[in-house]
Amino acid sequence: MKVSVVYHSQGGHTKEVAGIIAEGAKISKDIEVQTMSIGRLDEDFLKESKAVILGCPTYYGTFSWQMKKWLDTAKVDLAGKLGSVFATENYLGGGADVAELGLVGHMLIRGMLVYSAGYTKEGPITHYGAVTIREGDEWQQRRARLLGKRVAEKAWELFRE
Repeated sequence: MKVSVVYHSQGGHTKEVAGIIAEGAKISKDIEVQTMSIGRLDEDFLKESKAVILGCPTYYGTFSWQMKKWLDTAKVDLAGKLGSVFATENYLGGGADVAELGLVGHMLIRGMLVYSAGYTKEGPITHYGAVTIREGDEWQQRRARLLGKRVAEKAWELFRE
């Protein structure tokens, strides 16, 4: 089963967090995980993925315009895939929750199944998705890794053959 972590990164922090999330999603040898920038997509891998985790930096209290443009123009059919989100920001209070909800809205419009595990499992809580300040401290990186793990577990539960 395949899991894609698709991101837009301006300064490299979001790319780094995408890698941390991918580490968490590698829960089994039967799960293949790939991180990819919106500018360098592996469309075949993305099409075959059962789960897609989207992430980008937070700009002015919402998600990046580059991710918005990609979501508005991407030709890849995301319907029926499990989806989750993450955001990076430069400082606490930078609008990450609003950014994540915006990404979730796009996932719903594209017919994706949205999942974060919220607070239903043991901590740390992920609410809408993982949030880090830049690449995150150890605790924030643990949350990002845990998001990847939870999404992979749920995708395995829903889609394994």
